[in-house]
Amino acid sequence: MDANPKQLVGKLIDELAHQRDELKLKLHLGSVEAKEQLGKLEERLFQLRQRHVAAIEALDETSAEVWDALKLLGSEIQVGFDRIWKSL
Repeated sequence: MDANPKQLVGKLIDELAHQRDELKLKLHLGSVEAKEQLGKLEERLFQLRQRHVAAIEALDETSAEVWDALKLLGSEIQVGFDRIWKSL
């Protein structure tokens, strides 16, 4: 049985936060540019987390569009993290 959108986005946020933490460790001695990119992505992850919480609180039955938008933001953050990993 597939997980509902709330669970999927929550899991995505947890996975992105874990990747962020791993990148922070790797970037300790990394490039300034990569650190700046990570800082921007951290802000986006914070926004995603806030939107996720707000969506759960505001909607009993959520529309697919709301969850698709959250998943898209998470996907964009993932692409940014991948770009940083490749630059290391």
